[in-house]
Amino acid sequence: MPSTFRALLAEGARRAYNTALKDLPEDALPGGDVLVEVACSSLNYKDGLAVTGRGDIIRRFPMVCGIDLAGTVIDSRVPDFKPGDGVLAVGQGLGETEWGGYSQRARVAASALVPVPPGLSLQQAMAIGTAGFTAMLSLMALEHHGIRPGEREMLVTGAGGGVGSVAVALLAARGYTVAASTGRPELHDYLRGLGAVTIVDRATLAQKPPPLASERWAGGVDSVGGPTLASVLAATAAHGAVAACGLAGGVEVPTTVMPFILRNVALLGVNSVQAPKPLRLEAWSRLARELPRDKLERMTSVEPLSKIKELSDRILAGQIRGRVVVDVNA
Repeated sequence: MPSTFRALLAEGARRAYNTALKDLPEDALPGGDVLVEVACSSLNYKDGLAVTGRGDIIRRFPMVCGIDLAGTVIDSRVPDFKPGDGVLAVGQGLGETEWGGYSQRARVAASALVPVPPGLSLQQAMAIGTAGFTAMLSLMALEHHGIRPGEREMLVTGAGGGVGSVAVALLAARGYTVAASTGRPELHDYLRGLGAVTIVDRATLAQKPPPLASERWAGGVDSVGGPTLASVLAATAAHGAVAACGLAGGVEVPTTVMPFILRNVALLGVNSVQAPKPLRLEAWSRLARELPRDKLERMTSVEPLSKIKELSDRILAGQIRGRVVVDVNA
């Protein structure tokens, strides 16, 4: 095992810090139950905020960035994991309060890890990553509320991004009729290839909606927030539900109580960061079974860790399509 490893390290304080790739000694790793040889991570919107310092993501310093990781166990202090096991972690404080996945080595609490499900490679696990995991949690929340495939469309906002791309593919695979919202015309064919039947212009949802609009959606997966979420709620049909899992469009939602009390519309909050382990195991098992591999491949690119700052700028500018796997050894 090498005596040093490369990682993207953030140093400084919460309001002013720098990130840089550095070679670190093995003994710099913090304490933890399981030592992992990391193969890859992924790029999420939150990673872009952390790497560029544009969001209050990192809570202690120094910090290795990256909220996801997948790799192979080198050493373990717990019986749940043994050397050679393929493992993954998404959220659970990685890259925020615990050293994360933009690193060739990681020492991780056993509670943060789950086995890579049978049928998924390490790269495929990170092609899914936090974004795909969040999309599955959203689908599970909607199903738990009783939303089933039917005549009305399910709307996915931010459909060209990571959460949106996986949500479109998952919903279509489950038999829902999917409408995908994007502001990028060049992605229309891409989204139809993932299973979308209808394309909705992002600009139409960004306008201030009336308290109630015509009933159009059976429900939706919203990764945007702000006025977009308000528009989706206003046009959701009676007894529908919207899973809210992102805030790229803002945290203020200019809506009223009318969709909730006149149509029984439900707003379902989805938090993927601290999902309990039984829920994580169920979600990953379903992702391995239900997410079509050809669609996952269609939405995925692989990039080297050495380009992470450029990639972070691009994801914050809305210039990334689908999912990016980060090769931590390149």
